[in-house]
Amino acid sequence: MKGIDVITGALLACTDRQYTVPGFPVTELGAKTRAEMVINEKTALEYALGDSLEGRRAAVIIKNVGVNACADPLLQAAAQGLIGGVLLVVGDDPEALGSQTAQDSRYYGELAELPVIEPDASTCYAGVEAALAASEQFSRVAMLRLTPEIFDAEVKYLPVPRHPGKGRLSDRSWTMNGRITAAEELYRTMFDWSNASALNQWKGDPAGVGAARGNTRIVTVHPLPAQAARITEVHEVGRTFVRDHRGLQPPAPQQSPEVMQSRGYYRTFCKNCPFKPMMNLLKARRMNMICDAGCSILGMTPPYELGVASYGMGSSIAVAARSTKVALIGDYALLHSGLNALIDVYEKHFPLLCIVMNNNCTAMTGKQRSYDPAPYLLWADPVICSADDEETLKNELVVTDTPRTLVVNGTCPEGSSHETVNY
Repeated sequence: MKGIDVITGALLACTDRQYTVPGFPVTELGAKTRAEMVINEKTALEYALGDSLEGRRAAVIIKNVGVNACADPLLQAAAQGLIGGVLLVVGDDPEALGSQTAQDSRYYGELAELPVIEPDASTCYAGVEAALAASEQFSRVAMLRLTPEIFDAEVKYLPVPRHPGKGRLSDRSWTMNGRITAAEELYRTMFDWSNASALNQWKGDPAGVGAARGNTRIVTVHPLPAQAARITEVHEVGRTFVRDHRGLQPPAPQQSPEVMQSRGYYRTFCKNCPFKPMMNLLKARRMNMICDAGCSILGMTPPYELGVASYGMGSSIAVAARSTKVALIGDYALLHSGLNALIDVYEKHFPLLCIVMNNNCTAMTGKQRSYDPAPYLLWADPVICSADDEETLKNELVVTDTPRTLVVNGTCPEGSSHETVNY
């Protein structure tokens, strides 16, 4: 069978949902899996992360340059964590046959500390399941790196059972530093996973990676197994990633993750924040949400603790559309990178309540001016109200079976700053 057909079968068997943004060399793979087309790669990954929070496995099928568009949630997910496996299926185009760049996506594995698998002719099916299992084991997105050669190659159809695991979200008590520490410790254990992987085959020089020929087969390309250091000749498609990363060492063991209680305090909204009545109403109704970057992330901390997860700027809308159905986002984050997701949600009529806190500034970074989002949301027919309009808030803070946008206007008090609450 052709590699593309084996990979198609594995994705359909091992994942619950598939998303795609077409482009060479993955257009046909997206079509064969009947993947849902999404407005851009960042939104597609955010949908997949929302599926993950509900315990579903999801695949995102994109080309190499598309990885650039989803870099923010890709890296954020390593610190935030996930539940169901998320697989980023990346079609690299090393010869730029149909692309504007010849970038090698494996370097994102190093940057984001992701498990990266590049299957050969005997591991196309098993590589998909192994990558999803690694995503769940290490609570971050996994990458399957593919090139045109493996799509076109004659490969073995060797199905393996699906064994879904369960990742973990970062502990609510951890500080941001604590989340990074915990994620780094999981990355350290990823080296043992690579060393022990049965996907790799050791038969001396030369080594082949992906569709490249070789006696030894290296499939877990990040982190590389320790045995790769003994290989002197490496054949690979694209840049010399494997050759240059032989001997890569795991990070040193990490200390226990810092928690807010040991640090001695947590931060919450400003003392006179105009959005507190809205937050109190959300709390009373126990409306779990996906929080964005900016002030909305304070919905995750006491006294509200409504935020299930936050995957970076502009991410809350698409993640919530596949999970909690409630997204909390600021005016700046919406215009920064949330609008594309909102367009996709409205086009597909997903049930979602998108709450926009509009204070006309970037309150987390010094209150720099932000544009009023209302003129750019007319197509969404938003409800716009003041933060002190109790009656409207009571009526509008509900989830229905259609997408809805609520813009809540408030003004940050002069000289205000986020409140620090000591334990």
